[in-house]
Amino acid sequence: KMPAYHSRLTSNECLANMAVLPLKTQVRGPAPCLPPSEEEDIIDEALYYFKANVFFRTYEIKSSADRVLIYLTLYITECLKKLQKCSTKNQAQNEMYSLAIARFDIPGDAGYPLNGVYQKPASNEEADAMRQYFLQLRHETGQRLVEKVFTSPDSKPSKWWTCFAKKRFMEKSLTGPGMV
Repeated sequence: KMPAYHSRLTSNECLANMAVLPLKTQVRGPAPCLPPSEEEDIIDEALYYFKANVFFRTYEIKSSADRVLIYLTLYITECLKKLQKCSTKNQAQNEMYSLAIARFDIPGDAGYPLNGVYQKPASNEEADAMRQYFLQLRHETGQRLVEKVFTSPDSKPSKWWTCFAKKRFMEKSLTGPGMV
């Protein structure tokens, strides 16, 4: 049986039991900003491993960075559900912005699908920082995914990406039944 891919990244900084990893982004938040480079960040890893990892029903967490990878894998699925309905790259960018800022649950909230493997924030301050970190991850992931799914400004969404919109990584979803 083929094992799932795990993050190779490490961090000494955590929010609850989730790594805070540097990101190649202009989006402000708790994660330190890396300059654009060839060096992979966690979003690069999540996008690169997505098509392989999304098929796994179980996922063994080996590091605090894996929790970020899991969240991003689930979030990419939510993005693809929206992107498959977009007819232009501009519409896709607007949808990704709206999805990023839409209300979302964090560990400890009743609606968070993986409370069993994510620690609840220890304080209101940590909860606020985690929400900002998720927001930062959501914005940057959506922006990068649009570039992969819409290869040119006038193109339709790539079926090589949107075909994964119905997959349920770990049998979980960040949105409840009936929500899109």
